[in-house]
Amino acid sequence: MTSVQQRYPIGPCEYPAEYTANLLTQYLLDIETFPMRLEYVVQHLDADQLQLRYREGGWTINQVIHHCGDSHMNAILRIKLALTDENPSINAYQEDRWAETADYDLPFNNTITMLFAIHRKLVKLLESLSEEQRNRTYFHTQYQRSFSINDVICLYAWHGNHHLAQIQVAITQPHN
Repeated sequence: MTSVQQRYPIGPCEYPAEYTANLLTQYLLDIETFPMRLEYVVQHLDADQLQLRYREGGWTINQVIHHCGDSHMNAILRIKLALTDENPSINAYQEDRWAETADYDLPFNNTITMLFAIHRKLVKLLESLSEEQRNRTYFHTQYQRSFSINDVICLYAWHGNHHLAQIQVAITQPHN
């Protein structure tokens, strides 16, 4: 397995040329069910298993869970900025540094509970959007490009699936 395959077990996020109704429905289903699928995979892990890594130098399962909470919380804020401002600039955050903060020592169920609420709010918001609203954008300073809300829907559907795959790799083929 190459280092790219280890880092991205389902491959990198690929944005479609066209956002069809079927694609958006699938993305929203992935987003809606992510907290439940995550909880199902990790609920019986013990403290030692939560410290397993999906690749050499990668995050622990516990860090991945808390990262998802932080990232998906940011998704709501970024989408709301895109809806209320004209192509606002958003900044990257230092994910690796965030993964070292004290709240990542909390039991993972704190973040899973938060993810259920975040995703309920996120799906409600996304389902309410018109096509015109889904085409609104924000400018990401790290990538030096604009992303539409459709792109963000695609990204966060992928993001949940991506991290679930990393957790499953860590459980079945751990690195420490």
